[in-house]
Amino acid sequence: MKFPPLDFTRIRTYPVADRANKVAVEAFARPHTAGGSLASFLESLPDFLAVRDLRLVVDAIVEAVRAGRPVLLMMGAHVIKVGLNPLIVDAMRRGLVHAVAFNGAGAIHDFELCYNGETSEDVQRGLNDGSFGMADETGRMMNETLAAGVARGLGAGRALGEKAREFSNAHLSIMATGAELDIPVTVHIGIGTDIIHQHPTTRGDVLGEASYRDFKTFAAVCAQLEGGVVLNVGSAVIMPEVFLKALTVARNLGHKVERITTATFDMTRHYRPSENVQRRPTALGGRGVYIVGHHEINLPLLFAAVKERIAGSKK
Repeated sequence: MKFPPLDFTRIRTYPVADRANKVAVEAFARPHTAGGSLASFLESLPDFLAVRDLRLVVDAIVEAVRAGRPVLLMMGAHVIKVGLNPLIVDAMRRGLVHAVAFNGAGAIHDFELCYNGETSEDVQRGLNDGSFGMADETGRMMNETLAAGVARGLGAGRALGEKAREFSNAHLSIMATGAELDIPVTVHIGIGTDIIHQHPTTRGDVLGEASYRDFKTFAAVCAQLEGGVVLNVGSAVIMPEVFLKALTVARNLGHKVERITTATFDMTRHYRPSENVQRRPTALGGRGVYIVGHHEINLPLLFAAVKERIAGSKK
């Protein structure tokens, strides 16, 4: 086989003015000025990639709030463990978040912060000596509260939220705030995944009934999501799976849920959030994004940007 050299002099070119480009200087970042406002800082960010996605989510939340459509916050327990409860409570009180859903671990950390002011034990130390998750008060109070709530016809989130309102740190509790404001806070329990399931007072029938009632409440929220926003912050498995099933129930019962914006904020990319939050639910006409980064940076940035946009529009 022979490979004679190509004649590069015959290559065709075209003017750069005719080329479509992805990067323009108008989209570049601007250096922040010390003492400048938060609004000016947000405007100074470069208009590329994750910043564009963040702005898309901010716009969607602002649009949903103005239109009276739901903003649903799904989250993992780590969001609580990095100190973000005050931001979520503030968003609930300001009408920026209309429903919250998390796993059993989220409920435990939220509840412990209420009555104890501290949470998140040293797992390795407790695992080594068999004491992990064996604190009596947490398991006893939460299991008793869930049982009493089921007897009253309540789901897990509402029962725990009403109990949490009795403690000194109730103002920091997502569940207590939900009970106070009548905002759905649902707890989606995987039996055997949480420390209170090790407690001798645990009743499987109570856990199942309480969580199933919350699933039905969550499905009712999903049924009204047309034009709304779904935020999934730090849940890699449970909430993406629960969301997909609840959305299916809503559509199966005839509710139109097509034009929704979904956004996952997490420290790395995972399969289920990519498929069950970002891609599959938005295939009928919605939009989905995935923003990678630390919760303790991205969530404050998100809610700050939303509040700046809303405040700016009122001037």
